[in-house]
Amino acid sequence: MSLDLSTSGDLLLGLLPELVLTGWALVLLLFVAWRHHTVRDLRIAGWLTLAALLSTGIAAWWLWYNMAQAAGLAGMVAIDDFRWVTDWLFLGGAGLTTLISFAYLEREQLVAPEYYILLIFATLGMMLMAAGEDLMVIFLGLELMSIAVYVLAGFDRRSPRSAEAALKYFLLGAFASGFLLYGIALIYGATGTTNLSLIGIQLGIAGSGGSGVMLTAGLGLLLVGFAFKVAAVPFHMWAPDVYDGAPTPVTAFMATGVKAAAFAALFRVLTEAFAHVGPWQEVVWWLAVVTMVGGNLLALAQRSLKRMLAYSSVAHAGYLLVAVASGKSAGTAAFIVYLVAYTLMSVGAFAVLAAKGRRGESDVLIDDLAGLGTRRPWLAFALAVCMLSLLGFPGTAGFIGKWYILLAATSAGQNGLAAILVLASVVSAGYYLPVIMAMYMKPEASETVHADVRLGRLGEAAVAVAVAGLLVFGVWPNRLLDVARTAADSVHAPAAAPPPPAAAPSGN
Repeated sequence: MSLDLSTSGDLLLGLLPELVLTGWALVLLLFVAWRHHTVRDLRIAGWLTLAALLSTGIAAWWLWYNMAQAAGLAGMVAIDDFRWVTDWLFLGGAGLTTLISFAYLEREQLVAPEYYILLIFATLGMMLMAAGEDLMVIFLGLELMSIAVYVLAGFDRRSPRSAEAALKYFLLGAFASGFLLYGIALIYGATGTTNLSLIGIQLGIAGSGGSGVMLTAGLGLLLVGFAFKVAAVPFHMWAPDVYDGAPTPVTAFMATGVKAAAFAALFRVLTEAFAHVGPWQEVVWWLAVVTMVGGNLLALAQRSLKRMLAYSSVAHAGYLLVAVASGKSAGTAAFIVYLVAYTLMSVGAFAVLAAKGRRGESDVLIDDLAGLGTRRPWLAFALAVCMLSLLGFPGTAGFIGKWYILLAATSAGQNGLAAILVLASVVSAGYYLPVIMAMYMKPEASETVHADVRLGRLGEAAVAVAVAGLLVFGVWPNRLLDVARTAADSVHAPAAAPPPPAAAPSGN
């Protein structure tokens, strides 16, 4: 199905998933304005959110099934498989977050259905970031996502930690957005356009030597803005405090969806617009190294389970940056595979943490899990699978994701980066395995210490989906790999048009 994005009908069809989700957001706004006082209102809003995410996923699937593609050069939005696959990833992460939020919001007495509206708007911003074929669309999607997540981080107004998390995220996020916007301005000044394909064509004609100081500075500022959003070292300082202070379902959403959206936009920008500009690969190489090393070493020192998972997310951003540094289609495919695995294992881990803790879960130590394997064997098994997958243990989706990233790095000649990734994964065993040892090898402090650990039926369903996905993709990843390769091949640098032939000299 070929879509001519210069016509309004085809443009609306190309934006069908975003339009469906926007329509549901407006329905939820009307509902919440009418009913927002009781627990029943909160539950109805949650079910409407699940319906919105499911119908949006179906709309994306319909476009993917019909092989929708743009006729000619894409304008403001991309129509390709990469967009549909990342849309499913965002919608799936938001759906799992919604499932674990039902019981959590009721238990913590956060009876405010606006929570789900913010979740939908944040997801809509993520989808726009992945669909953006223009730097301004990416920026608008980033701001829509960020503003919603700022509010979600401070959603528990009774908690000083939550208020601190929201304030830190807002101030530093606004600062990083300034870097991003200034970078876009410099790129526009150097190329005269903000369209990714047109930038790529111009730089392809000019060659690597055609990039001036203004373009290089703009790309550098752009990388700073994206590095903040993915919590790459040294732009990670906000992440541990914000993840620690936000409500745990929001933390799971931030660690997966926000990171995935930023990486999706970064991949599209670097692949389509700056594939012919070489210096960014060396910058990303060093970012990956310091992020992997710094994230793992800082996570080793943590005793709080939530802060350990926060620093762990920093380390995993480093693993994903290895895929970026490969700079090829294999790196994009590896990014998709690993991000699917990371979404499942992070949501599962944070869901179990939400069941164990109270009032933000910041005070849950690793040693507090002692005896969980005896009292709550299902939850302990789920958390153990998530920890092993985060470690990259064979038989889990995390192992397949890391293996695919290693293949992408070595095929691109980045053997040193691949070796550092392996060593960093070995170091991560120092903080993932103690969680499993505490659950199964240490006695519980008392018989009632895990008596109130409850997930709720919907939360249990979310964890079951996450664990099943990790195990299935760990032993049968073929279908996921095929989808990832197809999506990666759909994102590529536009071919540079040959320069016009020189005019023949006119005779006298």
